[in-house]
Amino acid sequence: MPKYMFQAKYTGQGLDGLLKEGGTSRRAAVEKAIKGLGGTPEGFYFSFGEFDVFGIAEMPDNVSASAFSLAVTGAGGASVRTTVLITPEEVDQAVKKTSAYRAPGQ
Repeated sequence: MPKYMFQAKYTGQGLDGLLKEGGTSRRAAVEKAIKGLGGTPEGFYFSFGEFDVFGIAEMPDNVSASAFSLAVTGAGGASVRTTVLITPEEVDQAVKKTSAYRAPGQ
């Protein structure tokens, strides 16, 4: 299954909920949502900096990953950035493929 990194930034409403419910409750809610879409959570971390939460999950497909991101953002507690992750083996496959791409001006 493809892997995705989800980066979330809490809104004021989301921060209020975090302060009320705590971190483990938020992790449990995220894990339940991911599993409900057929995914497998792999990691969930709070962080300092631009994003408040980082998570990694295997999801069945891009549609499921998008559904999760839309559900979280639509709930109003956080905005989410989703990044598709690829393995080193997939990079090995990619570098063996050729493309007829030409840089501008060449």
